[in-house]
Amino acid sequence: MSFWRPPTYRPLTPEECVVRASAVAPSLRRRMTSFIYEGVLLFGIVVPVALIYGVVTDQRHALHGRAGLGLTLALVLLLYFGWCWFHTGQTLAMKTWHLKLVTATGGRLSPAQVAWRYLTMWTWFVPPILAAQWLQWHSTRQILGAMVLWVALYALSSFLLPRRQFLHDLLSGTRVIDTRPDLPQA
Repeated sequence: MSFWRPPTYRPLTPEECVVRASAVAPSLRRRMTSFIYEGVLLFGIVVPVALIYGVVTDQRHALHGRAGLGLTLALVLLLYFGWCWFHTGQTLAMKTWHLKLVTATGGRLSPAQVAWRYLTMWTWFVPPILAAQWLQWHSTRQILGAMVLWVALYALSSFLLPRRQFLHDLLSGTRVIDTRPDLPQA
């Protein structure tokens, strides 16, 4: 028997999910911490997939087969997020931070909602990449700076949107809720 056990929480009832879906989203700090942790975890998916792709396609140079690699990674990420969001409403990072993805009415996501949310979640990354291409930026510093600035602006824009949801949640009709049964008082 261990001296320390992490707290365990009972699953939310459907009624609790409905109530929480109509409430304000969890704090931006928790959602962004989950976002960063998700990025760390995705590194463990993306690198092996890219390695396998390179070996299978005999990729000798990073620029050869780049479109195929991008498409493969997009498909693998769709499978990862799609599976997690459809079956439990939570990725590993979301489970760690006690967050869950539900419909606007508190229910489970449909396959169409999962696919639409996957497409709309790219609003985190595509605009600064397109801007960098349009401005013909090739410096890593410029592109990374644009990405960081955009992510910060995108996250802060949640304060202007209903229930403090992110834009892609608003577009896809989803809500991120807190799964802790006893919510701390704000």
